[in-house]
Amino acid sequence: MEREQDGPSALYSLVGHKGDLLWLHFRKSVDELNRAELCLARLRLADFLEPATSYLSVVELGLYDSSIKLYRTLAQRGIEPHSPEWNAEVESLLAMQRKTMQPRLYPKIPPQRYLCFYPMDRRRGERKNFYTLPIAGRGRMMREHGLLGRRYSDRVRQIVSGSIGFDDWEWGVDLFADHPLDFKKLIYEMRFDEVSAVYTLFGPFYLGLRVAAAQLGALLEGELP
Repeated sequence: MEREQDGPSALYSLVGHKGDLLWLHFRKSVDELNRAELCLARLRLADFLEPATSYLSVVELGLYDSSIKLYRTLAQRGIEPHSPEWNAEVESLLAMQRKTMQPRLYPKIPPQRYLCFYPMDRRRGERKNFYTLPIAGRGRMMREHGLLGRRYSDRVRQIVSGSIGFDDWEWGVDLFADHPLDFKKLIYEMRFDEVSAVYTLFGPFYLGLRVAAAQLGALLEGELP
């Protein structure tokens, strides 16, 4: 399950009783993800596994700042939103971003010892609804949120994926670190920024320790590699 030609995969031993093992797969298509799922189901080990949960999402990048600048420029030029010319300009920006951001859109699984995964939503209730805010306001909050996260960039690697239309939550967050307390420090501090404190709902948290596939036998015998 770690064959690089198929795409990056990693195995983690979960801490706690939400599950025992967590498989993480990065692939370039849903078809390839399904193939990884079917491959796992064909292993002899699958006879002893009982799936607890799963999560499907797509790695994505926040483009608030560049989108705001583009929308402002198009408005100044008198181009109507969602007109053919407007759509062409937006697609041109996205194409450029896809080209320059390839390493971030198709990342490798970071090598750090620990993984913290959790899903999250933006509030859409009657009193607080993130999606009714102007894009400039959403962009400001996400920029402040990102600046806070960058203070931990030397200790925590973060990969955010979108799951609207794919799973029960809107985003999945994967954090990778060599020291698990860094997860706690980062997530606690983020509780106090505006977008998290006012507009965010968090799902269950999963903490795992990375295990090489060749070490799975030792793990099943109760030895942590």
